[in-house]
Amino acid sequence: MQLYVGLLLFVFTTSVHADFTFTPLEPQTISQLNKILTKERDVFSSGTPKTYKLPHYSPAKYDVELFKVAYDSVIPEQANKSTKAFGLLAIPKIRDASALPIVSYQHGTVFGKHDVPSYSFSDPINPAAYETRLMVAQFAGQGYMVIAADYFGMGDSIEPEAYSVKASEQQACIDLYEAAIQFLKQEKKLSQTDLFLAGWSQGGFVTTAFLEKLESRNIPVKAASTASAPNDIFAALNGWIYHPRKIDAVWLNTLVGLTAFSYENYFSKQGLARDVIKAAYYNDMRKIYERDYSGIDELKAIVKSLPTDFKKLLNDKYSDPGYFVDSDYGKILSDMQTYRRVFKTPVKMYYGMLDEVIAIPIGKLASIYQKSMGSQSIVTEPVKSGDHHATFLTSVARQKEWFDKLQSH
Repeated sequence: MQLYVGLLLFVFTTSVHADFTFTPLEPQTISQLNKILTKERDVFSSGTPKTYKLPHYSPAKYDVELFKVAYDSVIPEQANKSTKAFGLLAIPKIRDASALPIVSYQHGTVFGKHDVPSYSFSDPINPAAYETRLMVAQFAGQGYMVIAADYFGMGDSIEPEAYSVKASEQQACIDLYEAAIQFLKQEKKLSQTDLFLAGWSQGGFVTTAFLEKLESRNIPVKAASTASAPNDIFAALNGWIYHPRKIDAVWLNTLVGLTAFSYENYFSKQGLARDVIKAAYYNDMRKIYERDYSGIDELKAIVKSLPTDFKKLLNDKYSDPGYFVDSDYGKILSDMQTYRRVFKTPVKMYYGMLDEVIAIPIGKLASIYQKSMGSQSIVTEPVKSGDHHATFLTSVARQKEWFDKLQSH
């Protein structure tokens, strides 16, 4: 395998422009893709509610080429500072194809620096990157091209993580899309028919952020779909802090660290994380943000040591919701929303009835808000007995059916 990949790198690494490089990875066969759709799905769904019914996925019809993408981008929050970003491109092997649809997939929260699309087909297989593997198996295996960005700070990026930093996540996605379009045209003689968007959890937030960017540039999107999307990070955090539910996931408190350190770095708010997080927990939260742990066992130990009650984790002044909304942290969070622009594109948002991460009101918020302005573009669909993982699994199957029906012929 190593010799095969090495030969590919030597012969086929393609620089179609000084700004980006597409490096071939080992292709995926139909049988490998079908294993992702069945055996790997069963492992991923092992903790879902017993009353949840697993979806059926369409078996793969095509082998798939894979490319790791390195491309130039900029950081909007830092006066468009130049940076190198990374992602994945998957192309179904269809003889004589001249045009195919593209699905841009935006991944959810991950706790390993390399639990990202560009590493999702690494050897050995990384279970934490299953979401991207599933999207490639279901969509690329059925004739769609798939692109997926790593986001700044993840994968091989040298930046600090830009967790829920809206403009930077938009930039990572649109620059990957534009690089892929050029590569496909120049090197593969392939053009795009329709563009579709999909994302899970944090990736649902990024999906609607990306849709905002595309629509602002008048780039047509056929449809977009999300699963368990926190389209208003400020509202979601308010719920976790001041109105916790019994089913809330124990790791939700880590999102305070991921956002506080990200905003300190990207918005040049020196000391923001210390202002938010109690001194006793600051170093542990920094370790989580910087991925400064040896592996999953140490991460679990760190998370277990943190209070699940957000009010015990945050500095005392944040026990007042009024202080929270007026703080620098609260103000930045309130700007990280992706539902106030009235979308032209049809959007379907899936929410789980038993989701331990995204409460039902958050899952329905974007649709209700847009309907209040007279727009019917966003519709929501519940996933019966759906926890966080189950909601994603069901969304992929339903998205495939919907996108197939909408395709231009």
